[in-house]
Amino acid sequence: MPSTTVTIKPLLLLASLSLFWGLNWPGMKIILSEMTVWWFRALCLLVGGAILMLVSALSGNRWLLRRQEFLPVMTCGSFAILGWMVFSAYGVSLMPAGRASIIAFTMPLWATVIAASVLDEKVTRAKIGGLLLGLLGLGVLIGPDLLILQRAPVGAFFMLLAALSWALGTVLIKRTSWRIPTLSNVAWQLLLSSIPVTLVAMLSEPLPDLSVLSTPAMIALAYLFVFPMSFCQWAYFKTVGLLPASIAAIGTLMVPVIGVFSSHLILDESVGINELLALLLVLSALVLVLLIPAWQGAQRARELKPENLAGG
Repeated sequence: MPSTTVTIKPLLLLASLSLFWGLNWPGMKIILSEMTVWWFRALCLLVGGAILMLVSALSGNRWLLRRQEFLPVMTCGSFAILGWMVFSAYGVSLMPAGRASIIAFTMPLWATVIAASVLDEKVTRAKIGGLLLGLLGLGVLIGPDLLILQRAPVGAFFMLLAALSWALGTVLIKRTSWRIPTLSNVAWQLLLSSIPVTLVAMLSEPLPDLSVLSTPAMIALAYLFVFPMSFCQWAYFKTVGLLPASIAAIGTLMVPVIGVFSSHLILDESVGINELLALLLVLSALVLVLLIPAWQGAQRARELKPENLAGG
């Protein structure tokens, strides 16, 4: 029986990626209770980009951006990095972090829809069913808040914009033929995105005094710089290179699960039937859209192998 060999290294990367990105959500909530959104994101982009650029240069990669690469890097970064960073920061500041993470990781659903028009990818019944499940999950999640006109629907709207921006950026990145190393590419996207964010922060908000941040906020900020903004960026692309896309997708499916329950443990956010049902619906949607088709494709490829055809 044929088997797919998976070594321990990518599995550890996948597990650590899910954990660190999931813990990012309560960390963001802690920081945004003491720091303004624009300066928070400016620091994230500047420090994260600087770390990745340093690692790329020390690794011997080409880190200088060529003239013809500037526009594609800036365009993709405007959606995959800039739009995501700004919208998600506002979203998580206006609603529970666990709920925010669920909406954010509907990104693969929107990427599927956008890819159908931009990349001419086939829209299957499974993809349509997954999209409907995802929308139903969002309805269950934010429906009660819409009825009582609380602030959470505004946060949900920003998180939805963040997911859409990330999805469009992902599709644009897939459509582009890159020659610059991935690590340098992501570093430049972060650094270029930091320019408008820093300018807006300087013009609209007072300079943050990091010395007045509480100990939990300082710990969360340091954690975010080292892990979600640097390690997780590297780990994500490394994992995609080492594993089939369907297995790598499991990592993103686990992030909102960890986000919800880590927010419950760290921030004492409530986890009720609505959160659990929405989580189940969104995860079911992503499984239907990403994992089942990948498994079916692998099964068909296995059946079409010459030795299997000969044996039949």
